Amino acid sequence: MKKLLIFSYTLILVIISSCGSDAPETDNKQEIKANMSDYSEFQLINLGKYELNAKIMIPDASANIGASTKPEIIHNDSFLWKITAGPKFELHIEDFGDYKDRMVNKKKELKEQNKFFQIKYLIDEPHLILYERKLIVKGDKNAAPEVGVDHITYHVYGEKILDGITYELRSRDEGFGADQKNIAELMVKTIKSFNSLDKQ
Repeated sequence: MKKLLIFSYTLILVIISSCGSDAPETDNKQEIKANMSDYSEFQLINLGKYELNAKIMIPDASANIGASTKPEIIHNDSFLWKITAGPKFELHIEDFGDYKDRMVNKKKELKEQNKFFQIKYLIDEPHLILYERKLIVKGDKNAAPEVGVDHITYHVYGEKILDGITYELRSRDEGFGADQKNIAELMVKTIKSFNSLDKQ
């Protein structure tokens, strides 16, 4: 009888403790947002000498992106800038003047790709997105050996209005492979840091 009583109390305690542990699993979006405030592995770049009244934070060599040299800014076109930091980090900035709704158009474009890709938003903010793009493979018995393998890439896209001018900021077209997701997350922070030189 005593053993039955102890067993009953133990069972009740287990049930009570399991009911209280229904905390939601850590969401990937929450993890990404938690990392957004720290810029310790970044360096400030003044874009004023490249005909752009802006500043931006770019990952430095300590950010583990393969960057061992200083960032390179290419500005051959009056409306385009390309910033690279090592072989993997590549940010494109384009001046769209007073043309707004770049994000609306980007999301429409992504929606139209649904025959070929599955799009999953990891960050979905009014002016910034980080999305996973997975190739939809329809293989058959004569398909190449790589058919059926997950083709996943990560892409970052943002729009920002500085001094009345709309800028589009995006990762390279091919995006980042599954093993480079951390670089995509660093690029999110870079885009968030893009601001007017006049702003303190």
